[in-house]
Amino acid sequence: MSERVRKQPGRCERALSEAYDTALLDLDGVVYAGGSVIEHAVASLSTARDGGMHLAYVTNNASRTPDAVADQLTGFGLPTAPTDVITSAQAVARLIAGQVPDGARVLAVGGEGLRVALRERGLVPVDSAEDDPAAVVQGFDPKLNWERLAEAAYAVQRGVPWFASNTDLTIPKERGIAPGNGALVEVVRTATGGTPQVAGKPETPMHRETVLRTGAQRPLVVGDRLDTDIEGAYNGGVDSLLVLTGVTTAAELLAAPPQHRPTYVDAD
Repeated sequence: MSERVRKQPGRCERALSEAYDTALLDLDGVVYAGGSVIEHAVASLSTARDGGMHLAYVTNNASRTPDAVADQLTGFGLPTAPTDVITSAQAVARLIAGQVPDGARVLAVGGEGLRVALRERGLVPVDSAEDDPAAVVQGFDPKLNWERLAEAAYAVQRGVPWFASNTDLTIPKERGIAPGNGALVEVVRTATGGTPQVAGKPETPMHRETVLRTGAQRPLVVGDRLDTDIEGAYNGGVDSLLVLTGVTTAAELLAAPPQHRPTYVDAD
């Protein structure tokens, strides 16, 4: 972990796309909000890419597959390959695979992105606590219902190891700020008293997954959240850019503790 303590955002004498080889970009609140692209994002990222910067998209949202995310970004005018998308579902699947037998069943409480990531690690997603799972994992799914949360609670109560893709309490959408996966994790925590292992930003499994998949040498984390994107960069010892197009306000930035202070900040 980096020991540097940044007292205030800094200034780069060169364009950031020249000073860093890879932009590790958050999605929700940075590139888009729900189904709408954020103003200036496509033009700015296209300029950076044309100048030689590699663009990688690193999201705590585990609901969709990298293919689906890449298709959406390409539709916005940002040509993207699935290999340029890293999700917390991939990070948590690797974390689980390191702790359970090959081919183990995993109670998957989340969207298709989570299930695909588990299968890529040779794990078998199941839907019930009665399916004898070796682990239970939660990932964001906007269509998640009470029955699925109850299955997670039943498994955790029985002592099944519990994992979460991420614990973001909120997620930016077109109509405003909505409950995120962390809010759903809290439902199961309230019912069970348990604590999950978390893979997503700002935890180290997500940083490790990102480095393994991108090969970045001089990465710049770009995000809108102090407690995930910026703290994740701090934990990984890399620089960060905070954009004020998501959940963080200027007042929250001014009051941020050292681990939540970005290297750079801009309006968008």
